[in-house]
Amino acid sequence: MAMDIFALTRALVDIESVTENEKRVGDYLFAYLSEMATRTNGKVERIAVAAGRDNVYAAWGEPTVVMSTHMDTVPPFFGSNADEEFVWGRGSCDAKGIIASMIFAAEKLLAAGTRNFGVLFVVGEERNSAGAKAAAQSSLAGRTKFLINGEPTDNRVAVGSKGALRFEITARGKLAHSAYPELGHSAIHSLLDVLNDVRKLPLPQDRVLGPATLNVGTIAGGRAPNVVADEAHAEIMFRTVSDPASLREGVTDAVARQAGTEAHEVLHTPALTLGAFDGLPQTTVAFTTDIPALMGAWGEPFLIGPGSIHLAHTAEERVPKKELVEAVEIYARMTTTLLEKAKGGVKKQ
Repeated sequence: MAMDIFALTRALVDIESVTENEKRVGDYLFAYLSEMATRTNGKVERIAVAAGRDNVYAAWGEPTVVMSTHMDTVPPFFGSNADEEFVWGRGSCDAKGIIASMIFAAEKLLAAGTRNFGVLFVVGEERNSAGAKAAAQSSLAGRTKFLINGEPTDNRVAVGSKGALRFEITARGKLAHSAYPELGHSAIHSLLDVLNDVRKLPLPQDRVLGPATLNVGTIAGGRAPNVVADEAHAEIMFRTVSDPASLREGVTDAVARQAGTEAHEVLHTPALTLGAFDGLPQTTVAFTTDIPALMGAWGEPFLIGPGSIHLAHTAEERVPKKELVEAVEIYARMTTTLLEKAKGGVKKQ
């Protein structure tokens, strides 16, 4: 297809693919990669995840190295535009520009006669890594030695990634007229007391990753200003840097002190130490990725991609055109180096 990297990024951004609605972008990538594979003697296939939701995998030869990122985005969707410096739009840096860079890196590698690599684009990363989990359990897993995972890191290789620990906290109360609160029990008051205790928990620190953090992401409940609330709930997330046992215990203790409250653990993704790569600047990141969900089934992971995480998930999401082009060279060089390493041609990074 006669399309430059910026046009491909914009084409992908303009396909709405909020998590669980990835079918159209998956179909687009399957068609794009099928045409590419036909020209270059590759193969393309889907990895089923759920009804209407598939990962897309393309390979040339017998892959030792796979470049991977995700197709889905957070809401709300908004389309692309571009200026001299940036491509803008939902998913431009997280992670559709990364998809485009990986595809163009694959084209560069193939033009140089390189084979034995692949690309893997998955669904569901923004919610529960459903696509990565399906990929880890697929018949294609266990064949590759190295994984280059793409997330916005300003084209620096991330040597550490914080984990995530998410809870849903619910509170039950008793309805009453607000003029007579003694006749009821406020679920909202109980929930606020739990959240207050949780916010006082000591947060672990790590020498590389820094401090753990807590975000109270959502809170809702009640029926009207003049009614004592019989129900309330909140969602909280810790960004972890170590074993989360003390945080789990703290949340458990906080709900135990308030009658009618309970906490349900929704997600745990461990903090990671990741590999450096010769010649590339390093960073650490506070976000989580698909790497833990892939469970090592696609090889030793490296984490790097164009764009800033500070712009991802925002109304100002954009990716520098310069970094998209640089990422093509980075991904191609990493793939070539790792292929040589697999053959014993270079020392461990």
